[in-house]
Formats: sequence, C-alpha cells, structure tokens
Amino acid sequence: MTDIKNKKILVVDDEERMVRFIRLNLEHDGFQVIEAIKGHEALDKMRTGMPDLILLDVMLPDLDGFEVLKMVREISSIPIIMLTAKGEEDDRVKGLELGADDYVTKPFSPRELVSRVKAVLRRVEAETNEQGDIIQVDDRLKIDFNRREIWVDEELVKLRPTEYRLLYHLVQNAGWVLTYDQILSRVWGYEYRDEPHYVRLYINYLRQKLEKDPSIPKYILTERGVGYRFVDYQREK
Repeated sequence: MTDIKNKKILVVDDEERMVRFIRLNLEHDGFQVIEAIKGHEALDKMRTGMPDLILLDVMLPDLDGFEVLKMVREISSIPIIMLTAKGEEDDRVKGLELGADDYVTKPFSPRELVSRVKAVLRRVEAETNEQGDIIQVDDRLKIDFNRREIWVDEELVKLRPTEYRLLYHLVQNAGWVLTYDQILSRVWGYEYRDEPHYVRLYINYLRQKLEKDPSIPKYILTERGVGYRFVDYQREK
C-alpha cells in the first residue's frame, strides 16, 4: 500500500475525548488527521482538506451522520467508516445501505480501529488498479470492467464501491464457488473473516440491481452452507 504518511483521515465526532483518542492512535501509525465536530463542518473539511477516508460518528449535533453520509455520496465515493453505538444493529445496516464502506462499534480498541482503516484503504487502492474485460453475460447483462460500467437491459446500473468489488470477484471466478471466507478476505479484507452477514447483505443488494427476479437468481447463485457462485459465461473475444 502507498505510504500511509500520505494518507489523510477526517475524524468527525462531537466528543472531544473520542477525537483525541482516535487522533493519537492514527497518528501513532503514521496517518495525518483532520477533525470536525459537526456535520456541516465535516462537509467543509472534506472539500478543503481532501481526506483519503472519513471516520463518521452517527450522533452529531446538527446533521446526523446518516445525513452527512448521504450528502457526501452525492458528490464523492471517498471511503467512509461509520462509528456506531454498541448494539445499534439498525444503525449499522442503515449506514451500509446508504453507502458506508464499513462500521466500527464503540467502544473499540486502537488495534481494531487502525486495522479497519488500513483494510478499507487497501481495498480502495486495489480497486483503482483493477482492469478487466467486457463481459456479455447474456442478452440482459453486460459488464465493462475497464470503464466500471454495468448494463442491465441496456440501462446503466449504478453500483456502490463495495457492490462493485463483490461483483468483480464473483465474475472473475465465474463458474467456481467462492466461500464466505474467500469473499470476505477478497472484498473486505482478512480482518473481516468473522463478518459473514456482510456477504449476505451485499449479495442481496447486487441481486436487487442485477436479477430480473431476485427471489429466483440467475446470475449470483447460492451454494447453501458454502458460499456463492456467479453463473458461467462466454467472454467476448
């Protein structure tokens, strides 16, 4: 990965002690840190500070974290990790649905936080280097990995970064079963091997966007108890 000393993290949290805790641990590992305590301030700092990743708390005094996330996603695909309260399952799911790349549950250890930040940045860096072919799966689905375009029934379908990464790895292994552990390590990183619900959630997202009938999938097939397999196809010559 590119030297993390060049990586800038925007920390958005209205708790001064939490910001100080995060700053100390990120700077200890070589990251640069900029801070914001309110939603509108976070949006300003994102535009002026040009961070590589945002750590975004759900509870903020003006805009909440979800509102900030939606506004950022309208203009940028910058990776975002949500900071959520322990046990708030709905918050975590909502954040992922709105386009967050990951979440960390408070309270968290310094090692967990830094590990998650590095994992997300590695994924983004790998994603920018991915190249692939034009794939005509059938009359409905066409995938152009060079242009990062997905066409369904001749209409361009917008995928979020994590959805794109998941589809990329499934398609590159078309005809072969990828286990939950393989998908987690390739799409999210080795640190996520104990998070199988990520896979189920994003497989569902992809099916909603790609399948004619998501309840009877034709492209992304379930291998019960093992993982998922993308239907085999003939590559264009």
